[in-house]
Amino acid sequence: MDIKLQKIKISDKKYFAKWWQDKDLLKLTSGVVKRITDREVDKYFQKMLDSKNDFHYMILIGQKVIGHVALRKRKNGWYETRIIIGEKSYQGKGYGTEAIKLLVNKAKRANIKKIYLEVRPSNKRAIKAYEKCGFKSV
Repeated sequence: MDIKLQKIKISDKKYFAKWWQDKDLLKLTSGVVKRITDREVDKYFQKMLDSKNDFHYMILIGQKVIGHVALRKRKNGWYETRIIIGEKSYQGKGYGTEAIKLLVNKAKRANIKKIYLEVRPSNKRAIKAYEKCGFKSV
């Protein structure tokens, strides 16, 4: 599997504009199906670019961007991970699992030891991927 993570850059905003306004993807991730405005996309994306404490990566298969994965710094040394395989034809094929494994390896190299995530109970594919990566339900 030719999968890699690449730090986000300004030209990646077009992917977020598409994914953050897709009702099916929103249902799987936030559960909120209200589409966000272009202005909100700009604001959220700029916040990601400006963050000094978080790690944001695009997920690539070869040269094709298929998603986004992140570690966001929270309280007491904890980091929250988030992932989206935004390109639907790549969902359910194990790419998310591989991307999480790559992210966890990056976290270990950065001496990050405490990672958690939240997932919608209805998102069975995501739960299966997280479990494959060693995450446990609490």
